[in-house]
Amino acid sequence: MFEQLSARLLEPRRFIQVLAGPRQAGKTTLARQAAETLALPVQYASADEAVGFDRAWLSAQWQLGRARTREDEHATALLILDEVQKAPGWADVVKLHWDEDTAAGTRLKVVLLGSAPLLVQSGLSDSLAGRFELTRVPHWSFGEMRAAFGWDLERFLYFGGYPGAAGLTGDEERWRAYILDSLVETTISRDVQLLTPVHKPALMRQLFRLGCEYSGQILSYTKMLGQLQDAGNTTTLAHYLELLSGAGMISGLQKYSGSAVRRRGSSPKLLVHNTALMSAVLRVPFREARTDADLWGRLTETAVGAHLLAGVADVLYWRERNREVDFVVRSGRDLAAIEVTSGRRKQALPGLGEFTSRYTGARPLLVGGQGIPLDEFLGEPADRWLR
Repeated sequence: MFEQLSARLLEPRRFIQVLAGPRQAGKTTLARQAAETLALPVQYASADEAVGFDRAWLSAQWQLGRARTREDEHATALLILDEVQKAPGWADVVKLHWDEDTAAGTRLKVVLLGSAPLLVQSGLSDSLAGRFELTRVPHWSFGEMRAAFGWDLERFLYFGGYPGAAGLTGDEERWRAYILDSLVETTISRDVQLLTPVHKPALMRQLFRLGCEYSGQILSYTKMLGQLQDAGNTTTLAHYLELLSGAGMISGLQKYSGSAVRRRGSSPKLLVHNTALMSAVLRVPFREARTDADLWGRLTETAVGAHLLAGVADVLYWRERNREVDFVVRSGRDLAAIEVTSGRRKQALPGLGEFTSRYTGARPLLVGGQGIPLDEFLGEPADRWLR
């Protein structure tokens, strides 16, 4: 991803580079490292830190970026705008100044950083159509955490892929507080609500906790209503689950079916995007979690599902009666059925054979046990296993 961004910034053609992903996914570090490697003058500003920011504030940052291009006769400068979606009217301001620079031949490269896909829904597709290239930045993978911090598989399964929290894992209470207070609460109380009205924030927090407690399990909206206070209705829950998914926290996977209508009406399979969220909410210490076969199995299945979500667009599940496939993945015309074996007891029997007999051409994949070693599966890009 670093090489991709650096190469795009060197190209003579001009596109706004957009890095979109959840908090603590390394977007800012990635942009800064690319600028340092290319030795470009940089103007960096964050709407997350500004007080009373508005359209004038954004225009002022743009002017400072333009000033950087005048530091050298042949200089090309880089303007990095972090959490740009928090500046009111940001898309129209960016479009105005980008078009001015294009007409004037200003040598200013622009990188926007923000939340996905909320950033896309808040201006890119309309105001900036044809002017940007989007790169989705997911949570850090096992391979990245291993390379950066020397983590083994067990540590990754429990503490997840937040590089900013890696140094706190020696004190689990401090690590847990950082995840819940600095990441979860900030995302729910600020990021989501700033862009989309949430009339029942307490319900969204309850739904988040429920998603962590039932990650890797199929749970109907009716059953969710029975476990939540002030639950409203199923439409509200489905909407809030979609918002949490857009913020990189929890998704409700749909059931694979040849009918789109049946798929939309299915009970969701809850899945957190980062096992750190699950571990922080459940509060089971690392040492105890490793000896709890059911919990460790759920963490394992969640890690596999999160890895697939980060690398493949269409991730679903399949279940008919007592036959189940943990994950069904579609990539173009390719279809794969993935079963995770982790020692966890499941009420449903594996359904790989049943699924592949029903859907000709589907590839069966076994992860863990006598299949693909778990560390190998998580250590490679997800789409590598679908080719």
